[in-house]
Amino acid sequence: MMKSRRCGSATHTRRSAAILRPAALFLSVLCAALIDAGTIHAAPPAALRPAAAGVADAAAPAETYDVLLRGGRIVDGAGNPWFTGDLAMRGDRIAAVGSLKGARARRTIDARGLVIAPGFIDLLGQSELTVLVDPHVRSKITQGITTELTGEGGSVAPQTSFTIEDLLPGIAEYGLTIDWRDFDGYFRRLKGKGSAINFAHLVGATQVRQAVIRSDNRLPTPDELEAMKRHVARAMEAGAFGLSTSLIYPPASFSDTHELVELAKVAARHGGIYASHIRNEADTIIPALKEAETIGEQAGIPVEVWHLKCAGRQNWGRMKEVIAEIEAARARGIDITADIYPYPASSTGLAASLPPAASEGGVAKLIARLKDTAERDRIRKEVENPSGGWESLFHNVGGPEGVLVVGVSTPANKKYQGKRLSEIARMRGVDAVDAMFDLLVEENGSVGCVYFGMSEDDVRIAMATSWVAFNCDSSGVSPDGVLGSSSTHPRAYGTFPRILGRYVREDKVLRLEDAIRKMTSLPAQKLGLRDRGLLRPGMYADVTVFDPDQVIDRATFDTPHQYSTGIVHVFVNGTPVVDRGKITDRRPGRILRGPGFRPAGAKGR
Repeated sequence: MMKSRRCGSATHTRRSAAILRPAALFLSVLCAALIDAGTIHAAPPAALRPAAAGVADAAAPAETYDVLLRGGRIVDGAGNPWFTGDLAMRGDRIAAVGSLKGARARRTIDARGLVIAPGFIDLLGQSELTVLVDPHVRSKITQGITTELTGEGGSVAPQTSFTIEDLLPGIAEYGLTIDWRDFDGYFRRLKGKGSAINFAHLVGATQVRQAVIRSDNRLPTPDELEAMKRHVARAMEAGAFGLSTSLIYPPASFSDTHELVELAKVAARHGGIYASHIRNEADTIIPALKEAETIGEQAGIPVEVWHLKCAGRQNWGRMKEVIAEIEAARARGIDITADIYPYPASSTGLAASLPPAASEGGVAKLIARLKDTAERDRIRKEVENPSGGWESLFHNVGGPEGVLVVGVSTPANKKYQGKRLSEIARMRGVDAVDAMFDLLVEENGSVGCVYFGMSEDDVRIAMATSWVAFNCDSSGVSPDGVLGSSSTHPRAYGTFPRILGRYVREDKVLRLEDAIRKMTSLPAQKLGLRDRGLLRPGMYADVTVFDPDQVIDRATFDTPHQYSTGIVHVFVNGTPVVDRGKITDRRPGRILRGPGFRPAGAKGR
């Protein structure tokens, strides 16, 4: 779910065969009818056949297309060297790729000097609620993103009166009404609103836990666990792509490995994946990784480790050890991969700096504890001297100087946005811990922060690893309106252009072709999206066109609400959502359904 500015609530938030060789992949697309957002998309007609390796035959009779991109550098998403060629679209599909001399189209775009790539896939967004506020998802499409995976621990469903009550403080400024209870209800709401990009959803283990036992600090009874498993099964049949966890945050941190294995087994039976914000990304990251490996192995499910990092200065330089641990698991046959964002700072709620027990019972109880003198003193002692094995983000970043407040909703506190917690404490005339507690009370637990706790060298090592993809780990926002009223992490606007501009063009950490593979076919493979992530005839026409000499991020920690530059055209299902660098008013995005999807009429049979 959208990563809320608070923690201690549900808002904290394919299996697939390997990407097939081009000809086999095309045949699989031709032979299958794909169900998407309740619509069956038949395979393209035989006239859209590719020639050798999916490249159009220059001698074939001229055809008329809807869109023709001429003379670009085609980077197909598979890691192959770029080549100069053309790409044609008809309807929502790629119709031909190669040298299309004599071809005609309703619209022809001169792509000389530009890169033509598959649309980028964000392996962890947080836009499931903000898309209902602004369906154009502006900070995403201006990066070239065409598909987002969302649902980090919390998810849009199942919803109960408790989960809705716990959620509302974090989204009060959006003015949203949560009028659904299950995925089908949410999908109807989203379909009615429309979206510029495609969405794939996970069902959150936190969400099903809260739906059954609220935010209690205990393990479920056998009957309660069975109820949680039924929620996962219903979500998978509604189209979820798998199960997710955010184990650093309460109440997810109250679960044990057995509980997670049992839930993951249900997702596995429906062909899903297990994606996790693992239990610890700092001192005990190796045991946390081993837990994820255990879940993958015992449940028989592919594993994705979200936003891989080594948090805390004391852990800088450990990324090689972390990579080696995952490599060893892969060598044992565990399908485990990871993703990152290209910044040395993370972002989550200020309440993540508190011990998990402080949030037991939900947000209302957290606020009550911070107002109670004895409870407040107890929490203070734990913040100042962490014990019990929980990951203290406050200590990871060296204290209040490493915490940047970026999101509050109370007008009186807006002056603190963009300031370090240490500066806020001085402005208030209190110490940093009291400033933290007071802000949480005044903001009803919802304070967004950036934590400067990572090493740039570790980011680069992870980025260069073949099985590491990318994510923004941010909701779709925009510079104006309610979605621009709070500050944010620059990754919300800059993740993919930053990789292409800084790490590919300038620093040469990655080859262009390898970076594009990590943005497209690698995440598509993990999710089992056989019809997206590559430039092949018959695939859906999710296409990003950018200037390799100009693409770069502009968002900074001081001024994050800035669009990236160099993204020239973005097509989602064959429809332009960015045209000549300008955002269009089109909403062609679709609700993607996971492998366990069963249409409403088929459920329960």
